[in-house]
Amino acid sequence: MSTVRTVLGDIRPEDLGVCDAHDHLFLRSPGLPGQELNDASAARAELEAFRAAGGAAVVQWTPYGMGRRAADLPLLSRAAGVHLICATGLHQAAHYVPELLDRLRGGLAGLFVDELTRGIGTSGVRAGLIKVAGGFHALDAHARWTMTAAAEAHRATGAPIAVHLELGTAALDVLDLLCGKLGVPGDRVILGHLNRSPDLVLQREAAASGCWLAFDGPSRAHHATDWRMPEAVRSLCEAGFGDRLLLGGDTVVAGARSVDGGPGMPYLLRRIRPRLVAELGAEQVDRILTANPARAFAVQGR
Repeated sequence: MSTVRTVLGDIRPEDLGVCDAHDHLFLRSPGLPGQELNDASAARAELEAFRAAGGAAVVQWTPYGMGRRAADLPLLSRAAGVHLICATGLHQAAHYVPELLDRLRGGLAGLFVDELTRGIGTSGVRAGLIKVAGGFHALDAHARWTMTAAAEAHRATGAPIAVHLELGTAALDVLDLLCGKLGVPGDRVILGHLNRSPDLVLQREAAASGCWLAFDGPSRAHHATDWRMPEAVRSLCEAGFGDRLLLGGDTVVAGARSVDGGPGMPYLLRRIRPRLVAELGAEQVDRILTANPARAFAVQGR
């Protein structure tokens, strides 16, 4: 039996609703000084704005050690009336101090399993996915370490693995490692940021593995997002991969929130959805926002 593991407990996949498949309510990194997402009031306002736009669920990809504030998520979920899914996992090494990574040597898979099954710290919140990251056109030793741990945790829990692709690159390297060498089924892998490298041939090749392709982070002027994403999504649908697509906002700094003057979570439904409806039709876009994430983020058989 498959369930979606939210911060308030497991729900039926069909109850997830319209889903922002990749976003952040809280996040901090040494690489983003002074731009932290760390304001619970702003997070609640952003969720309420997303709900008002027709949203029902948000998947927070913030992993271990990056300010997830897991204990705050159940209250926010209840207050805003939005399902939240929390991540375990580990980002690129640049987002951590070396001492923290040293402490995790030898026990990373166990940490992931604990957060997926027992809960994150004393919060009682169980993670619903594992987030890891690749590098620019390659996988370094850190990426291989974290992905190996993620594959082990997946086998123990059935949780999906979501992958940050640096500028949308190294998708096939990730699949060769996770699905080839490590044996993770393709439909348990979610590739993020495909929109940042709009290579239609590569995207179709990745989709053929059975993995999920997440088009996330709209309205970023230095990425090929809004203006080329519809073409990529249409191409994938025409090739028969419309059932493998996800959409997300990926709000990573405070200034990007809608309540702080940025596009934020509502932009996905306010601007991106109508643009894609014009390209694909309402029925296909509704599947991408509802049926697809319900399957992608299901924890299978646990």
